[in-house]
Amino acid sequence: MLDKLNEIEKAALDSLQSVNDQAALEAWRVANTGRSSPLMLVFAELGKLSKEERPVIGQAANRVKVALEAALTERAEAVKNAALAKSLEEEHLDVTLPGRTRHIGRLHPSTQQLRRVLSILAEMGFQVYTSREVETDEINFQLLNFPPHHPAREMQDSFYVEAGDRGDNPILMRTHTSPGQIRAMREFAAMNPENPPAIRIALPGMCFRYEQITARSEIQFNQVEGLAVGENITFADLKGTLIEFAHRMFGQRARTRFRASYFPFTEPSAEMDVECFVCGGKGCQVCKNSGWLEILGCGMVHPVVLQNGGYDPKRYSGFAWGMGPERQLMLRYKIEDIRYFWGNDVRFLEQF
Repeated sequence: MLDKLNEIEKAALDSLQSVNDQAALEAWRVANTGRSSPLMLVFAELGKLSKEERPVIGQAANRVKVALEAALTERAEAVKNAALAKSLEEEHLDVTLPGRTRHIGRLHPSTQQLRRVLSILAEMGFQVYTSREVETDEINFQLLNFPPHHPAREMQDSFYVEAGDRGDNPILMRTHTSPGQIRAMREFAAMNPENPPAIRIALPGMCFRYEQITARSEIQFNQVEGLAVGENITFADLKGTLIEFAHRMFGQRARTRFRASYFPFTEPSAEMDVECFVCGGKGCQVCKNSGWLEILGCGMVHPVVLQNGGYDPKRYSGFAWGMGPERQLMLRYKIEDIRYFWGNDVRFLEQF
């Protein structure tokens, strides 16, 4: 048995000298130290030996196993070094090639524009106020002077979440950020019901409308609502605030104009246009040859809305507006399809 172990060790070490790659090393390991190798068969036969022979043969077998494993480790290191030397000698690395740039994440264009709008309003003294996206019909419509069956409701088809047995006050996804006006006024009025404090807030958020998805309309979009309530606030304050906003957003030379309009929750109401910054007011495809671009709707807060918010309309007045960040981006960058904002096309998003 000792002679057999010596033969196994000699044959294994001799064959190891011709091994020159990783695949051959693995094959050698399996053939010489694996479960079915001649050396392992010797270990399997130890139980058949006498008590005197068993420790002698066992020690000799362990010595052979340790010697083969050490030789394998040494040969593996030599093969690795030889492969590295060959690679360095034969392969060439062109250090003049440009490196691969890493793709860095960025904010969504709508988020960028939303932050820019809120930053400007913050500089003008407006505090950000957030409101819920799921509203009751009462807050979303009725308290904003949209009574049930009012024809103006046709302007805003709604996603109803829970109709149930709630009668005329079902749950829906808010169709505009204006419900935040009621919640903000009631929250501020609750601080001092006899003498409510003045309000100057911006209400950003996502809105949802059950509409046909086209290049110009989506079922979801961002809005920024503005609200100022206090004593002796006039339409002149509204115009001055929005003109200053337009100058900070579009440049000091930006020209603006106001056109009469209608919204149930403001009276009087208006829409604000800014001179087309694509053609400079000369007329182009973006402004439909009018020279002007509509950017928001606005007006003086309706007395009914003030009263529903906890403010006495005989003492207080206020103004409000609503603008869409996506619409401003579409106008500024000549984006022709609003669906690009929510299509998750990286080719579009990486341009901002």
